[in-house]
Amino acid sequence: MSADRTMRIHSPEFKSMAERVLQVTALTSRLNALPFGDEAGKAALLGQILGRPLPSGVTVYPPFYTDHGLNLHLAERVFINQGCTFLDYAGIRLGEGVMIGPKATLITSGHPVNPAERRLYLTGAPIDVAENVWIGAGATILPGVSIGRDAVIAAGSVVADDVPAASLVTGPKAGVRRRW
Repeated sequence: MSADRTMRIHSPEFKSMAERVLQVTALTSRLNALPFGDEAGKAALLGQILGRPLPSGVTVYPPFYTDHGLNLHLAERVFINQGCTFLDYAGIRLGEGVMIGPKATLITSGHPVNPAERRLYLTGAPIDVAENVWIGAGATILPGVSIGRDAVIAAGSVVADDVPAASLVTGPKAGVRRRW
């Protein structure tokens, strides 16, 4: 996975990434239109999205959304339920046996907080989810978060900080952090 990064919008790197996003959006549109039981079709499209074959035992229930795909690393026995969104610009790693509930969102990209820079740069930091983690329905995992082995993220939680192994995190985390 890549480290924390900043990319200038309208740079050649950004243009290349934007082209990949369009390709993957077309692929996920096709994936999400397949009959539910078309396992071979799903595996083929997910292989194109990931840029490599889908690991054995991985289950992805459409609809599924990702923006890049090439920075999404799924281990054996990962389960991803319906309606999940993975923005993997800076890298997402899901360890063996991870289970993700419906409508969970993992986001590795953002923009600077400073209004003068917000439309000039894309920022990103990887998400690392260790083995045997359960992420509940509607949870949101933000850039740069690591989640330790056997942890549970309760449904609807917003995770902005690292989660220790074998722990449960719950609840929203919104609140004023700074002003400008």
